[in-house]
Amino acid sequence: MSRKCSDELPPEEGMEVDCMPEDLSKCLYEEGCVELGEVKDMRLEAEAVVNDVLFAVTDMRVSHSLSSGLDVAYINVETREGQRYCLELTEAGLRVVGHVFDQVHEELSTQYHETVYSLLDSLSPGYREAFGNALLQRLERLKQNGQ
Repeated sequence: MSRKCSDELPPEEGMEVDCMPEDLSKCLYEEGCVELGEVKDMRLEAEAVVNDVLFAVTDMRVSHSLSSGLDVAYINVETREGQRYCLELTEAGLRVVGHVFDQVHEELSTQYHETVYSLLDSLSPGYREAFGNALLQRLERLKQNGQ
């Protein structure tokens, strides 16, 4: 899967360029370039995940206390119900690894979710409501613009 940078670059000499290394900090979740060749940088992916769903949770940020890298990143999230989780993001997906920010409990064996939407949907009724409301508002705007 190849993603394009949010700031499209002009093709040079007939080649299409996804993004330059210096543009990696400008990446967004849906439009961003979170892949480096065939290897995803999970730190960038984690930032994109946070930016994508921050509107529907109380607090969400990439952990700076836990070690992240190309293969793993950790995200702290507080749901609208006040529950705190530490999430692990890998190629396998996202899963809860702790019930406190910045703490991984190795004995915790939780299911991987392919998307952040699926994970938060399973954890937070408030997330489901906020996501549904945002979707309805967007559909209303589309309807108004179409008339």
